[in-house]
Amino acid sequence: MSFQTPIERGLAAGVAGQLSGTAVAPQPAQPGDSVDPAYRAKATEAAIKFESFFIGHMLHQMRDGVRAIAADDSPTKDRINQDMLDMADNLVADQMAGQRAFGIADAILRQLLPPAAPPAPATAAAEKVSDSQNLSAPLNQQQ
Repeated sequence: MSFQTPIERGLAAGVAGQLSGTAVAPQPAQPGDSVDPAYRAKATEAAIKFESFFIGHMLHQMRDGVRAIAADDSPTKDRINQDMLDMADNLVADQMAGQRAFGIADAILRQLLPPAAPPAPATAAAEKVSDSQNLSAPLNQQQ
C-alpha cells in the first residue's frame, strides 16, 4: 500500500495538457440567471485552461531560474530529464487549475459572466445590523 498526496494521485491519473474532468468545479447557475449553460460551460473551461497555462508557465520560469543560479556541478543544470520535468510541471498546473488554486479562473469568470443579483435582507433586524455597521465615516476624525 503506497501513500499518495492528492497531487500525486492526479499525476498518476492525468495526461499532460489535458485537464481531468473530476477536479474541475463548475460555476453553479444562480436563480434567475439568463446566461446560456453552454456559454457558461465554455467560459469555465477556457478560464480553467488559461489558469493552467499561467501556472505551467510560472513553474517553467521558476525551474529556469533555479537552473540559471545553480552551480556548474549541480544536478539541476543537467537537461537529461527536461522533457519529463516539463510534463510533470504541466500535470501539476492542470491539477492546480482544476482546483482553482490561484483564483485566476474565478477572476476571469467574474468578468465574462454577469454578476448575481444581491440577496435581499431576510428581516428588519438584518437591516438594523447593517445600518449600525456603517463604515462611511472617516476613521481619523480631527476635532
